[in-house]
Amino acid sequence: MWIDILQVFIGFLVGAVLGFFVSRKLMMKYLKKNPPINEDMIRTLMSGMGRTPTQKQVNQMMKQMQKYM
Repeated sequence: MWIDILQVFIGFLVGAVLGFFVSRKLMMKYLKKNPPINEDMIRTLMSGMGRTPTQKQVNQMMKQMQKYM
């Protein structure tokens, strides 16, 4: 009886750990394919603040965004 309960508990634990890592891997793949921010968004944001961004500034912002992903 105790062995059956232990097997069910271990099964849930293994399933939760595997589910976590599989979902993390899929989410990282999705974010790499579809980044949450792109160059056009950065240009629009800087233009909205009253600045005309150069390509160098946009590239610097993109590098900083990718650094934290």
